[in-house]
Amino acid sequence: MSTIAALRADFYHVPLPVVLTDSTHGEMKYFELITVRITDSDGADGMGYTYTVGAGGSAIHDMIVRDLTPQLIGHAAGNIEALWQKMWWTLHYGGRGGQAASAISAVDIALWDLKAKRAGQPLYEALGGYDRNVPCYAGGIDLWLTLEELLAQTEGNLARGFRAIKMKVGRPKLSEDVARVQAMREHLGADFPLMADANMRWSADQAIQAARALQSCNLVWLEEPTIPDDIQGHARIVREGGVPIATGENFHTLHEFAHFMRAEALTYPEPDVTNCGGVTVFMKVAHLAESFNLPLTSHGAHDVTVHLLASAPNRSYLEAHGFGLDRYLAHPLQIVDGNAIAPDRPGHGVMFDWDGLEKLRA
Repeated sequence: MSTIAALRADFYHVPLPVVLTDSTHGEMKYFELITVRITDSDGADGMGYTYTVGAGGSAIHDMIVRDLTPQLIGHAAGNIEALWQKMWWTLHYGGRGGQAASAISAVDIALWDLKAKRAGQPLYEALGGYDRNVPCYAGGIDLWLTLEELLAQTEGNLARGFRAIKMKVGRPKLSEDVARVQAMREHLGADFPLMADANMRWSADQAIQAARALQSCNLVWLEEPTIPDDIQGHARIVREGGVPIATGENFHTLHEFAHFMRAEALTYPEPDVTNCGGVTVFMKVAHLAESFNLPLTSHGAHDVTVHLLASAPNRSYLEAHGFGLDRYLAHPLQIVDGNAIAPDRPGHGVMFDWDGLEKLRA
C-alpha cells in the first residue's frame, strides 16, 4: 500500500465579488481558504480544503503544518479511518472541534480524493454511489438587500437553473422578515421550494415566535434559528414552532449531531464537510440521519459535497454557496433543471487555478 510522502498546506485570502452580510457575521469582504495537497509514495495526489469567513484561518493552517503533517508522513494513505483517529487524538486536548475539526477536515478530504483517484472512480462512486443528480438550492446571502434587489437576485438564480432558493432572515424587526418572506413566496408561487436562514439570530422563544409567524409561507425549513449550543431550545422550536428546522453547519463533531437527533431537536441535519471532520464524518452523519429517518442537507463546499449527497439515499438539497470560489475553479458546479451534477472525473474533481490563488496568498 502506498504511503504519504508529502503534505503541503497553503493559506489564502479570497476576496468576495460583493460584500455579503447576514444577521450575525456582519459584513464579509473575503473568506480564508486553506488548501491541502497530499502526494503518496507512488506519485498520486489528492487535494482538500477548508475555509473561514474571515478569522481563524492561520491557526488552522498552523495545525496542519506543525501538528498533523509530522503525524501522517510515512503512514498508509488508504487507511483513512486510522489516519482520522490519529489526527483526532493528536489535536483532541487542544481542540475537540472548532479549528481542529476544520484542519482534520481539509486533510481528510484530500485523503478521500487520493483514494478515489487511485481507484479511478469519482468520489461518489467510491463512497457507494446512489444518484449523481442531486437536488440543489441557491444559498443567498441577502439579508440587507432591498426587496427589489432580492427579487432581482432570485430571477438571476432561476435563470442559472436553480429550482429551490434560500433567503436570509434575522432583521431587527420580525415584521420585516415576515414581509420579505411573504413577498418571496408570492413571487415564486405557492409550491416553489423556499428556505429561510436566521444564522443563529434569535433566542429559542424568539425563534418560536418567528416560526409561527412564517408558518403560512410554507417553508421547506427554517435554518439555524438559535445558537448550536442550545439543544433543548432547538427541541422546543421543533415542537412548538410548526416549521421544519435545519441546523448543523456549526457542529464540529459527529457527537453533536447524535445529541440533536436523539433530542428530536432538528429536522434536517446540515453538516459542512470542511468543518465537521471531513468526508469521513459527513458520511457517518448521513448514515446516522438515515437511521433516524431524517433527510440530509449540507452547508458550503458544494463542489465536494455534491459527491457526498450523491451517495446518500436520504439526501434532500445541496446548498450552492455564495462565496464565489467559481472564478478559481477549472470546473464550476454544473446545475441542470434544479439538480447539481456530481462530476465523473476521478476523485472529487475540484481543480483550483493555483496560479490565480498564488496572488491571494495570506
